[in-house]
Amino acid sequence: MTNIQEKENTIQEQIQEEVEQARNICDISGGNSAECAAAWDAVEELQAEASHQRQTKPKNSLEKYCDDNPDADECRLYDD
Repeated sequence: MTNIQEKENTIQEQIQEEVEQARNICDISGGNSAECAAAWDAVEELQAEASHQRQTKPKNSLEKYCDDNPDADECRLYDD
């Protein structure tokens, strides 16, 4: 499993936990309560983060190399 897949699985697990908590909170405090709204806001934030992570493309080998070796000739950036 790749690092991206592991992050995706982790965030999906967090989303499921937050959904369960939001349902419990809403059952206890009522569907129109501030606590219920805040719990669902937390779920939406996690879902937005998951979406953002899926949109981020993985780095290629040159990008990884340049992250580790920014002074290498292959990694120089020139201004026009």
